[in-house]
Amino acid sequence: MSMKSIISTISIAILLQGCMAAAVVGVVGGASVATDNRSLGNQIDDQKIELDANAMLRKNEGLNDNTNLQVVSVNGSMLVVGQAPNSYLRDQAIKALNEVKGVKQLHNQIRISNTLAFTTKTNDVWLTSKVKTALFGTKKLDATNIKVVTENAEVFLMGLVTQAQATEAVEIARNVNGVNRVFKIFEYID
Repeated sequence: MSMKSIISTISIAILLQGCMAAAVVGVVGGASVATDNRSLGNQIDDQKIELDANAMLRKNEGLNDNTNLQVVSVNGSMLVVGQAPNSYLRDQAIKALNEVKGVKQLHNQIRISNTLAFTTKTNDVWLTSKVKTALFGTKKLDATNIKVVTENAEVFLMGLVTQAQATEAVEIARNVNGVNRVFKIFEYID
């Protein structure tokens, strides 16, 4: 097999992984609005928090140019994951995010390191889709109530769930091949 054929095959495989993840996210997104434990108002508030947080991070040129950060909000609980090259920029990001209105709690999971390689980011998308698929495969919980965020093979689980559902979700996620660590950032409804 020629080098050109190998590169083409790898590229197609990477693109198809992205398609699978997009399909899973699309199905989950439509179902989750209707069955989400959060009120519609809280869902809208969370989207506003995410938009405002990303705008704050982009506004700071040092953060925008030198970090790789992702912000997710569930019921006013904000998770920030990613990489900053030093503690100064990490602290600047947290300071900016603390100014976002509507945030009840901020979970800082910014690692001091270089930004992730494209292959690692692609693997994270694939892991997220594998975890979501595994969560949908059980009848013990409603997977539409669980948000899955993956960063460098670490899986963060968020949502409004019962203690039993949280335990089940963590058990499922930690047994997905390729997951290195699972963090639960749940709000409990029982």
